[in-house]
Amino acid sequence: MTGRRAGGLVVTLCRDFGEFGALAGEWDALHRRCATATPFQSHAWLHSWWISYGQEGRLRVLLVRRAGRLIGAAPLMLVHRPMPLLVPMGGAISDFFDILLDEEEAGYAVGALGRGLDRAARHTVVDLREVRPDASAQLLFGRWAGARSRLTDSTCMELPAEPLGDFVAGLTGSRGQRLRSKLRKVEALGVEAHRVPRDGVPAAIGTLLRLHERQWEGRGVNPEHLRSRFSDHLVRSVGRMVGDGTAAMTEFRLNGAVVASNLSLQSGRLTGGYLYGADPALRERKVDVSTMLLREVAQQASDGGRTVLSLLRGAESYKNHWGPVPVVNQRLLLARPGLEPLLRLRESQVAVRERAVETVKARFPAARDWHERLSGLPVIGR
Repeated sequence: MTGRRAGGLVVTLCRDFGEFGALAGEWDALHRRCATATPFQSHAWLHSWWISYGQEGRLRVLLVRRAGRLIGAAPLMLVHRPMPLLVPMGGAISDFFDILLDEEEAGYAVGALGRGLDRAARHTVVDLREVRPDASAQLLFGRWAGARSRLTDSTCMELPAEPLGDFVAGLTGSRGQRLRSKLRKVEALGVEAHRVPRDGVPAAIGTLLRLHERQWEGRGVNPEHLRSRFSDHLVRSVGRMVGDGTAAMTEFRLNGAVVASNLSLQSGRLTGGYLYGADPALRERKVDVSTMLLREVAQQASDGGRTVLSLLRGAESYKNHWGPVPVVNQRLLLARPGLEPLLRLRESQVAVRERAVETVKARFPAARDWHERLSGLPVIGR
């Protein structure tokens, strides 16, 4: 870990995974003091992700302290393809990126992080994907003195964090009637929802992934979700997160048998349904699985005092049944003034790739859902 002191603030760059692991307590405290933080910036998620996906020598975590107290952090890593880049820890299995700022000292912390990032990115472009419009990283972008570019990234769908019954009660016309009918069918079936305690997480993750594989059998499951590194990551991270209240696992039982399982993540203002598995027999019984899951997660969000229920990445048509608001994540590119040509090159690479993806989607409509499934994550209703 290297550091520099400026104006009473100490800015350090952590490159050692063991040292990052030792940050758990103060990282979690900062995570709780940052209102924009998402579950994907929790120490449990990032530490476990690195064990499964990280590469030795690539860790680049910026830290800002005042009087020994951690007031800012940016969890990044170095990659070399297609060019030298500093990118978020968490990779493709994380729906959002953000930096962490102590709300009471955000101005100092973001300025110090900017100075630290300027030094850390001496020879690289910073490519921050999946940044929410209200993220703390937007403050960093706004104060960046070098070259910068703001691009669009994934579309997410959001609902107010209130009990689903209350939400549906306010809907009128045929849409409201259809959704109320779906809720009645779920209630009539007699499925019971059970929260999984921390010590039950390992077994519950295994059940969830088995059900997830069954529901997608023959329809193109995301292959990453069948790999042991993904399972191991969920067991490690979710166990800790259930313990500290940033994750919830729910099993849905019918006549004593688990017929569906859902993992939701939560922190700050947001709750999101991350991954689920359901017995295909539920659909054969005309049960709207997405309604069953959404009802439970909406209640969790309301009970936790959240304001946003996110359906996470993807603008699939089925989500529109609930009338959600689309929120477009952003991709923030940053570079030192002398590296602006490199930033523009990266900007061009991104544009070329996006045009190629859109061309494939236009020519092969079925590829749209397939692309979203591989680039994002199965969430409520998928």
